[in-house]
Amino acid sequence: MATAQPLNPAWWTWPWPFRRSTPALPAAPSPAETPTATPTPADLLRIAVAQNADLDKLAKLMDLQERWEKNQARKAFVAAINAFKASPPDIVKNTTASFQTKKGDTVKWDYASLDHICDAVIAALSEHGISHEWRFEQTASDLIRVTCVLTHDLGHSRETSLAGPPDFSGEKSPIHAIYSTVSHLERYTLLGAVGLAAGEPQEEFAPPEMSAGNRTRENCALLANAENLEQLQAIFRAAYGEASAADDQKAQLAYIKAKDARRRELR
Repeated sequence: MATAQPLNPAWWTWPWPFRRSTPALPAAPSPAETPTATPTPADLLRIAVAQNADLDKLAKLMDLQERWEKNQARKAFVAAINAFKASPPDIVKNTTASFQTKKGDTVKWDYASLDHICDAVIAALSEHGISHEWRFEQTASDLIRVTCVLTHDLGHSRETSLAGPPDFSGEKSPIHAIYSTVSHLERYTLLGAVGLAAGEPQEEFAPPEMSAGNRTRENCALLANAENLEQLQAIFRAAYGEASAADDQKAQLAYIKAKDARRRELR
């Protein structure tokens, strides 16, 4: 009678390369790791149209899409304003005003002129997709209301309004009194809308020929010889931006004075 043979060791104890291996299966991603795309109202609207949804459902989805677009536009506006404020333009008080009181005293103050504010602010806003406009209203009580409207490319707008009476100081005519008030309110609504203020010049203005550095004199000469307002604007922006980057307030004031003088000549 034959004797029983011992069983061979299990296959998983065999030495390689005889041992068979089972490839490991990739681990299934957890729900938190699985990317999910959130459908927009526009996606839902397309699905509803494809499924021949009724008009009531389509109207609700269109209303939802409109609210979603307005919210996206608002977020884009806030992001653009934040980017603008991260590197704001420098605005320096470049003009002196004065008047004589009834007692014969002279009152003087410095302020940033409207054209100087526009030169500094409008181009910087445009770089971030924001434009501006003013709206005007004269109320029954003879108050003049000016509203500055900032509008982003995506459609969101923000309004800043101020009102005041006609400025009859200095024996102005009625039309000049209205113009003076409008000019004041345009300046302060634009500054208020962008959250900026005009700074005090640290030094008194020195004529271009006395300004330090050949670069300042060269730029002032270019401004003084600009052939038209468009060329004047382009030269001023380049020169003023260069002075701002160098934190040269003396040069900034020189460029403002040269630009304003040439603007009056060209007009």
